[in-house]
Order: sequence, then C-alpha cells, then structure tokens
Amino acid sequence: ALQAHNMTAQDVVNAINAQNLILPSGTAKIGTTEYDVEMNASPRVLDELNDLPVRTTNGTTVFVRDVAQVRDGYQPQVNAVRQNGQRGALLTILKNGSASTLEVVARIKAAMKPLLKTLPPELELTEFADQSVFVRAAVAGVVKEGVIAAGLTAVMILLFIGSWRSTVIIALSIPLSVLSSIAILSALGETINLMTLGGLALAVGILVDDATVEIENVHRQMGLGKPLEQAILDGAQEIAVPAFVSTLCICIVFVPMFFLSGVSRYLFVPLAQAVVFAMLASYVLSRTLIPTLVMWFYRGSQFLKVMQSGTLHPLAGSGFFGTLQGRFEDGFAKLKVWYGGVLSAVLARQRLFVVLFLGACLGSMLLIPGLGRDFFPAVDAGQLRLHLRAKSGTRIEETMRLVDQVEAVIREEIPAAEMEGILDNTGIPTSGISLSYSNSGLIGVGDADILVSLLEGHAPTERYIRRLRGRLNKEFAGTMFYFLPADIVSQTLNFGLPAPLDIQIVGRDQAKNREIGYQLAEKIRHVPGAVDVRVQQPADLPRLRFSVDRTKASEVGLSEKDLANSVLLSLSGSGQVQPGYWLNPKVGIQYLINVRSPEREMDSLEALNAIPVNNPGATDQVLANLAVVQRTNGAPVISHYNVQPVIDVFGGVSGRDLGGLMSEIMPIVRETEKRLPRGTTIIVKGQAETMNSSFIGLLVGLAMAMVLVYLLLVINFQSWLDAFIIVMALPGALAGVVWGLHLTGTSVSVPALMGAIMSLGVATANAVLVVSFARTNLNNGLDPIHAAWTSGTSRLRPVMMTALAMIIGMLPMSLGLGEGGEQNAPLGRAVIGGLVVATLATLLFVPVVFSLAHRGTHKRNLDGEVNHA
Repeated sequence: ALQAHNMTAQDVVNAINAQNLILPSGTAKIGTTEYDVEMNASPRVLDELNDLPVRTTNGTTVFVRDVAQVRDGYQPQVNAVRQNGQRGALLTILKNGSASTLEVVARIKAAMKPLLKTLPPELELTEFADQSVFVRAAVAGVVKEGVIAAGLTAVMILLFIGSWRSTVIIALSIPLSVLSSIAILSALGETINLMTLGGLALAVGILVDDATVEIENVHRQMGLGKPLEQAILDGAQEIAVPAFVSTLCICIVFVPMFFLSGVSRYLFVPLAQAVVFAMLASYVLSRTLIPTLVMWFYRGSQFLKVMQSGTLHPLAGSGFFGTLQGRFEDGFAKLKVWYGGVLSAVLARQRLFVVLFLGACLGSMLLIPGLGRDFFPAVDAGQLRLHLRAKSGTRIEETMRLVDQVEAVIREEIPAAEMEGILDNTGIPTSGISLSYSNSGLIGVGDADILVSLLEGHAPTERYIRRLRGRLNKEFAGTMFYFLPADIVSQTLNFGLPAPLDIQIVGRDQAKNREIGYQLAEKIRHVPGAVDVRVQQPADLPRLRFSVDRTKASEVGLSEKDLANSVLLSLSGSGQVQPGYWLNPKVGIQYLINVRSPEREMDSLEALNAIPVNNPGATDQVLANLAVVQRTNGAPVISHYNVQPVIDVFGGVSGRDLGGLMSEIMPIVRETEKRLPRGTTIIVKGQAETMNSSFIGLLVGLAMAMVLVYLLLVINFQSWLDAFIIVMALPGALAGVVWGLHLTGTSVSVPALMGAIMSLGVATANAVLVVSFARTNLNNGLDPIHAAWTSGTSRLRPVMMTALAMIIGMLPMSLGLGEGGEQNAPLGRAVIGGLVVATLATLLFVPVVFSLAHRGTHKRNLDGEVNHA
C-alpha cells in the first residue's frame, strides 16, 4: 500500500507525530464567559488515529487507514512465563541490601490483600519461590539450636554443681546476655539474621562460663566453712581478674574480623559483634547480678548448711536426682584421682611428653591438604534452577517447545510427591531494569530459566541435579544446560554472577579471545569436579548482512541513511528513534505509538528485499535494487568489564571442594596466559577469588588474634614467660580443629576458620585459670611440679565445665540439621574438635610447660630466703 501511494513508513510516522502532538490552544473571552479552547488534534478514541491524513497528492488525500492499521497491540513477544504448564505473568520483587527479607515479604503480602479485591475473579494469583520461607526456617533452626544448646548446658551444670539454685542462676545469664547483645546490635543498625543468630548460638556455650566459674568458686569458699556473704566476696575477688582476662581473650580473637573486606566483612562482622557483646554482657552480669542472686537464693537454705559442712555431694540420698548426683560426684572423684595420676606421670617425663605432644600437633597439620577448601558449605534450600540455552537465533516458540520436553524429563527424575511445582521463564524480559537484575546469563529468546521447588522432606537436591545434568546433556545434544544458585546464600556469595567460577579474558581482539575461551573451557571440562563449563559470549547468532551500493543509491537521490531508516521502521518500528504517544482521555493512560511492518509480512528474504526505500525528490526503489544480502554469524551479546570487552568462561563445581578444583584449573590458566595476544589479560573472578582473599584475611586475623592474646596476657601477668605458657594450649586447639574437620569429612571453609578462632579464645581462657592458680601456688612456696599438679587438679572441674558447656552448646549446630544448617555446621565441628584437644592440652600440656619453664624459680626463691636470713 505504501508503494502504491509512493510513500514510506516514515511518512506515516511524521503524519501521526505532527497532528497528534498539538497542544490545547489557550482561552477565549466571549461575552461574559471565558472559554477554554482546545483542538481535536488528539483523537478521543483509538480508531480515530486511522482517520489522520498522511498526504494529499493531485487532490487525493491518503489517510492512515489506507496504508496501515492502527490497533491496540503490543511489542513482538520475547518472553513467556508458565507455571506448571499454564501461561501467566511473572512479577519478581527484589530488596536492597540493607532491608530485612522477612519484613519486605511481610509488607508485600499485606499490600497484596487490598489489591486482590480489585482483580477479576477468574484471575488466579499465586506465590512462587518465596525466599523468606528459607530465611524464616533457617532463623528458626538457629534459634532451636540455641535453645537446645542452652538446655543441654543447664543439665550439664546441674550435674557438675549439684544445685538447682545454681543452675537457675547460671541459666538466667544466657537469655540476659543474649538480649543485651541484641539490644546493642539494634542500636548499631544490625538486624537479626543468620549471621547474628549464628554468633549468639556460638556464644551460648561460653556465656555460662563467667557465671559458672563465679558460682563454682563461691561453692569452694563455702566448703571452707565461710559465711555466705564472705564466701561470695572472697570467691568473686579471687577470680575477678582471671575471669576478666579470660573474657577479653575470647573477645580479642574476634577483633581481626573487623579488618576483613568484601563479602566476608558483611557476613562475619555482625557475627563477631554478636559474640563480643554477649561475652561482655555475661562478664558484667557475673560481677553484679550473679552474686546478688546467690545471696538471695542461698540465704537460709539447707544447701548452704550442707556445703559449709564439707559434704562432697550435698544432694546425695534425696530422691532420684540426689542418687544420680551422688553417683556423678563419685564418678567425678574417681576421674579426678585418675587425672591426678596421669598428670603426675607426665610431669615425671616432662621433656618426652612435650616432644610427643608437639610432634602430634605438627603431624596433625599434615591432614590439612586432604581436607579441601570451600568458601561456604553448600546449602540445600529445596529449590533448583536450571538454565537452558538453545542455539542462538532459535525462535521463542521453539524454545518453549524445548522447555516442555525438558520439564517432562524433570518430572520423570523427581517424584511427584516431592515436587511443589515448576516455573519456567523463557526469553528475555521486556524491561531493561529486569534484565539488568538477572543473574542467569541471558542472551536472547533461546534462553530459559526453569525453577523447580521441592516439598519438605525431599531427597537431597544435589542428587537430582547430578541425574538431570547427565541425562539432559545426553538427550538434548546442541542445547547448553547449567544450574544456577537457587538459594539466597549462594546468590549472595556469587555476587550476581551465574556461576562460582568466572575466568575473564579481557582485551580488544574479541575473535581471538573467544577462540582462546573455547579452548580454555574445553580443557577445564576435563578437570574432575568441574561442571557447567561454558563460554558466555558465543558467536553463532544468524545474521543477514545487507551491503549497500552507495554509488547506485546516490544516483537515484538516496543515501545509506535513507535505506537504514526504511529497514529500521519496517523491522523494529519508530518507537526506538521517533517515539510518539497517544493519551487515552477515558483512563488517563499514555500509550506508545510504534509504526512498523507486521511480523507476518517479514517472513522471507523476498519480503526483506522488497522493503520500499524513497525520499522526497528521489526515485522510488526497493532494498534489493540498492543492497546485496549475505548470511553471516555474529555475537548475540557483547560484555564489558571496566570498559574493555571481555569473554567470560563460567563454571561450577560438584563432588569436590572449590579449592581443590582451582588448584588444577590455575595451571591451565597460567599455561593459557602464555598464548594470549598482545593487550589481552586473564582475570579469575567469582567465589574462587573471594574465597582466597577471605582465607588470607582470616589466617592473618588468626595470627593477629594470637599475638593480641599474647600481649594481653603479658600485660596481665607482667611476665613474658607465663603468657608464653598460656598460649602453648593453642597448638592443641588448632590440631583439634584439623581432626574435627577430618573425622567429620568437612572441608576448610570460612565458618570452619571462625570456629577455629573461637576455639583459640576458649582454650586461652581455660589456660589462664590453670596458670593463674599455678602461679599462686608457686608464690605460696610450692615447687613448680607440685604447683602445676595442684593447679591442674583443683581447676579440673571449672575447666571441664567450661569446655563441656561449649562442646555441648555446639553439638546441635554441628549436626547441620534444618534449613541452612549446613552453613554453620563446620563452625560447630571446628569448635568441638578444637576444644576436645585444647582441653587435654590445658590439663596436661600447660602444667608440664609451666613446671619446665619455672624449674629454676623455686631454687631462686629458696636462695633469696637463705640470703635474707
């Protein structure tokens, strides 16, 4: 029709924009009335746009309806969403980093209620993939672990101390310390999340330490026959400084966390703050509230009279619990005798024991290479996200047909009883904002994301992923499949990347760099554990290239710009470069006017070649007369990093640790670097880079923590030697961490290193108690061996109580049960392993080192007394 009237699509665009954008004409005063004057430039209804004149030639007016059809339409479809096979529309809502997931979701659901009342009754609205469910379950799991740990710790204290009054007093310190920490965190702008709750759960076992040591020492003073008030004052005064130093030792080991950078800082600074604030609150309570409660609970009680009478187990004989307590005390008395014998034996063979113990600790370090390294443990959130990419240029209809076939395979592999639903999102979002927030690596309508949500009680998600990965790649040759992080934790750790490993080839020579990328990807695919390896920027997009004969075009009065505008208006429309708008006065909504050829008309090369090209004063032509078409291939997507073009080689890991995988990939990368063209570099990004930087930061922090603890001890004891004796418990703690991870098959990760740091603090706190009492005994005239032996046997109960409280408190966390439990399990296992060996070091190795280090002190004291006499 355009050709018949010697017109182009540009004429239609100009006619619509010229007549549709005339503004109201102002006001007119007629008689006593002032009128608002407006023109009929903007049609009142959509059909009136068809009546706009385009051109008048030889007395004949050509209207829009003669060469086009104006209708309420839409852009060509490039996206389709289906839930369980039913077509629908998907609204994805994200939050910013500082907002609470639970609060955002709760407010969205509240806002949806009034909106639902405005929707047609036949429209069904469902929620899918709610991350708050995982977060809420994970938070509930951590709280449950903390409650169980507190209960187990209270039972342990009840057995050791033998008094329900003491147990209640000590148990009160846990919630009070936790609430104090939460109040301070809230004042600092932190939220209750997995990391802060993990820190509080980590601290539950140690929170009772200050109160336990306080009450245990008061009991010891009461056993000496002292009045209650005097026993409280003497017991508090005796352990005030050692308890303060012990608390500071635990807090100081977390100070280096505040010097971390990147994602590690955002994850672990809140955890460190939660532990430090809870520990400081626990110490303050042990100095103030705990003595007050002891005075209140014990005054005039039968328990006080029995304790002051010197009975070992005052509740023995009073019912079932009394019998149980009596048996426990008898057993502990036997353990104490046995421990005294063992300690005497090792003190008699000091040098041999030191050599054997240090040799065992150093030998344990040989297990580290076999542990493996991961940034964070994998979390099973009950969801899996599969991305498929058909050959570039595949139409969206064909992609949807392929998705149907893939979903059929998924339903065969995953039992219906375990599947909640499948949501597929095919193509690219029409919104540029939505596209910018996508982390799946979309490049065109040949891409699709398939989100599978599993029901509670499902089999391990990783098992289904392995099965699907093998079967899909076998049955759908030529289609690329890769799995994306489905849970909020992995998405955060990937920092928006679609894979944990990203090898970037940066440089201007994209063709050569892409070739190198394919070669590199092929080598990485042969590395055990490397999965979903692909080049993000392919070069297989089918392309039709029209080569314009500029000379011929110029001869007929046309330029290449005229040809380009004609092709653009026919294929993409005027909405990109010359947008026009129509305001519907009935609803007040503004619609974009896009003039273009219908897609059905551009279905062959002949139709493309027949696109009319003309210009006022030029000879009418069609595209085929001025340009030659040829088939080529091109890149569907071009990526940049820091301005420079980049080719990404993405990959994941399955069945092994990320550190082990990188140890085999890095030699391949270094070998590839030797063949790079001039100006091209390779950068390794993703979780691997963040893991290495976090490990370095935490290991430096570990070393700094040991140095800070040592300096604190030097200041407290005014002795370089005694501080050195105390830190000698730390090699045992590190060896225990290694064994704890080795025996449980747990790789070294950031949570495991946090557990190692915590175990160092607790081990130091226990060693402070032993060395403090050993020094007191030495100053009272005992020789070093007897001073060390007496200190170990007298401090056996508080040391074991502190260590057992922490170990029992970590047991629920170490099991990794519940949603997101896998994240903190390495932390609990590291703490348990570290404290088991650290406690042995505190009770055996530290006394031996003390006796060796002070072997000349007693002789000097005797010589000084003789000279003074």
